[in-house]
Amino acid sequence: MSNSLKKGKVILAGAGPGDPELITMKTVRYLGQADVVLTDRLVSDEILKQFVNPRAEIIHVGKQCRRGISTPQETINNLLLQYALLGKLVVRLKGGDVSIFSNIMDELETLVAHNIPYEIIPGVTAALGAASFAGIPLTARDYATSVRFLTSYKSDIVTDEYWKELANTNDTLVFYMSSETLSNVVEKLTVNHIDENKLLAIIEQATTPLQNVHITNLYDFEKQFTGKSFISPSLVIIGRVVSLHEKFKWLENINSKEYYFKPMSSQLISINQPDKLHKNVS
Repeated sequence: MSNSLKKGKVILAGAGPGDPELITMKTVRYLGQADVVLTDRLVSDEILKQFVNPRAEIIHVGKQCRRGISTPQETINNLLLQYALLGKLVVRLKGGDVSIFSNIMDELETLVAHNIPYEIIPGVTAALGAASFAGIPLTARDYATSVRFLTSYKSDIVTDEYWKELANTNDTLVFYMSSETLSNVVEKLTVNHIDENKLLAIIEQATTPLQNVHITNLYDFEKQFTGKSFISPSLVIIGRVVSLHEKFKWLENINSKEYYFKPMSSQLISINQPDKLHKNVS
């Protein structure tokens, strides 16, 4: 590839967990300057409508956790590289925070390997947004001294020894991308005798107008939620702090099954590559 090509720049930015007003001013500034925006599914449409340069090309490259249509990571990496090598300012817009349980490593490796300039801009991660909008202080004094961000998207990702530690810690536990394996999470914690005073909160579509919060004792989980599915994105908080929700909640449940982030379809993934894209990106 010719070294004479003017290189653009890639901005890796977090859009926050849903509420468009939670986006950072710096990300808004770059969206207003962008030539191209590669956006995840879990980004509010209002952000794209309000803040993106009207002349920018918006490309939907979301993933759906093994459900429905998803954009391969290799495709995303190649798009970042190809547009940057055309001298474009590219904003890679991710839901939540750009570095928490995202594929930023793959994208950074691609950019570094090809000497593409980039910046990383943090966003409000789902745990902080969900906890705040549910009235659950994650490290409330006398309830928890620290918090752990975890994921359990398959049953064998956490060892038995670590499950035992999780069941006995005083830390608040926050599980990302774990709604499909929640029964297994609850089973592992109850088998290891987690304290009955620790509650579980499932927060659907946090910080959006369709947010719903479900609270249960872990030992009642199966009776209360067997066979129930939760709308993506859903985040799980476990610990004594969950008991504070009833006292400090400032939003009521909507009790709607409507999707705030629409499931992806083939029509949404509009990867319209420019006429002069470089084909060899290795």
